[in-house]
Amino acid sequence: MKDTIRRIIIPKLQKDWIADLLFAIIRFICGMLLALSFGADKFGMPWTPEGQNLNLFEVSAWFPEDVASYGGLFAMAPVFFAWMGAFSEAVGGLFLAFGLKTRVAAFLIMLTMLTAIFMQKWGQGVWSILPAMGFLWISVYNLYLGSGRFGLDYLLTRKHVVRNP
Repeated sequence: MKDTIRRIIIPKLQKDWIADLLFAIIRFICGMLLALSFGADKFGMPWTPEGQNLNLFEVSAWFPEDVASYGGLFAMAPVFFAWMGAFSEAVGGLFLAFGLKTRVAAFLIMLTMLTAIFMQKWGQGVWSILPAMGFLWISVYNLYLGSGRFGLDYLLTRKHVVRNP
């Protein structure tokens, strides 16, 4: 169990620090975009584009209805799945940006993006799928690599970090 937790938390380092820096820049930009642009709209954060003052823990009214339209399991608990999707985008995006619990955040984002691609965007054409696909690919490589040298995971676990050959 301890070994599994280590694998989840401890990031892998690239051979050169410049590669870790490049991954960190991409991780930060995409995490912040996901949190502040995509997640904030769904989660009801105070800085939504419409200027609404919503309760931080209240999912926007349109989102559970959208989730319920997916049918199946999503229709049975639309508020729960809407809240989980909004949480993984808003909070997971912030965690991804700062490299904190990077693999856990990347896993939640990956599940959310797969759901968005196949349940919401699939019939709308390639251009509507591209944002979710971009976040999906970034979450996949962060799921494998972790935060690298430039993340809070590295600062918290640097004496246990595994260096890639």
